[in-house]
Amino acid sequence: MPRDPSNPAASKGRRHPSLDFSITGLIYCGMTMFMGFAAMNTQANLLFGVFGLMTGILLLSGIVSRIMLRKLSVKRDFPKHGVVGEPMTLFYKISNGKRFWPSVSVSVVEWDGAREFVGQPQCYMLHVAPRMTATVPVEWVWGRRGLHALDRFQLVTSFPFGFVKRAVMSRHKDVICIFPPLAEVDQCVLAMCRSADDTGEASRPRAGGVDEFYGVREFRPGDNPRHIYWRRSARTGVLVSKDMTRVSPPRLMLLVDTYMPDSSDEKQAAVERVIAMAASIVNTALGQELAVGVWAWAGEAVWLSPLRGKQQREDVLTLLARLPVNSTFPNIQLLDKGEGIMKAGATLVLLTAADPNLTLPDHARGQIVVLSAASENVRSWFRFLPGVRFDVR
Repeated sequence: MPRDPSNPAASKGRRHPSLDFSITGLIYCGMTMFMGFAAMNTQANLLFGVFGLMTGILLLSGIVSRIMLRKLSVKRDFPKHGVVGEPMTLFYKISNGKRFWPSVSVSVVEWDGAREFVGQPQCYMLHVAPRMTATVPVEWVWGRRGLHALDRFQLVTSFPFGFVKRAVMSRHKDVICIFPPLAEVDQCVLAMCRSADDTGEASRPRAGGVDEFYGVREFRPGDNPRHIYWRRSARTGVLVSKDMTRVSPPRLMLLVDTYMPDSSDEKQAAVERVIAMAASIVNTALGQELAVGVWAWAGEAVWLSPLRGKQQREDVLTLLARLPVNSTFPNIQLLDKGEGIMKAGATLVLLTAADPNLTLPDHARGQIVVLSAASENVRSWFRFLPGVRFDVR
């Protein structure tokens, strides 16, 4: 039988061969023993010959299966990030270091973090030639967010006859960050955030656009020649360009309330849904070129200022993926701590699992968009992929 991964000896990096018989192999062994008893009772030369042939086949199966797994090394090649519920393609690169013998019919089975996946991750390699590398693509579906470490895996083969199942434990450490599930967000969510913006960010003129005249500056290489201010340039002797305005979109600051007073499955699922809702808003808002930041509690205050761009998306989603459950810091205190953020000119959006009719502090009333995972109406605004579960421990 394969060794238990909890065995301390399995964590020292050594390969541990193990041998097992399949159901077909057990039946074959029973037939071999029956043929041996029949040969001893009858003393028939033909039966002794058949018994010897069957025994030889069994021994050959054990020897060949051992050769198949010798000098095999495996490396994983996958993206830096994944998303819960979305298929992710991983490539196993299986190298055969043997000089003459190929390896045939070998399976790679992940041993660590099986609960993190939807289904047991494994791949099947049909053939890899001597001193060559075979690449096998596999589709994974992650079931839990967070930073996951993959280390131990098992190489398994039952070649050539399927009687003997031999396994070898090996290891190669990799780490991957899995983002929370991302939903399709109804446009009314961002419309609420835009309508709550009373800071003037949606219409305040900023330089660098093409909308209206903002001022003049010295012409720089790469500027649009149509914006050259020829009259001023002729008068000053310096090539001058018109600086045009652009619309500055609202800046959203998400307050992610992960407060969970008890560890029931229902509360855990509600908090996971809140984190997934926050990640979905971040993904959608940044896709529409809005500036988005996040503020949460993880034993201490953690936040990212509202910015735009792909790097901001990766940073915010990584923070949400690793965000722990908060058991000591209620949402009212979270709002009190976020008072300074409200003064920074950003629209505040509170995502919580609490009652949607929660009482806000006086300074926060009318200034915060509250999205509660306990509200069926709010939950209908986030359309997650079928099969995404939030009650996964």
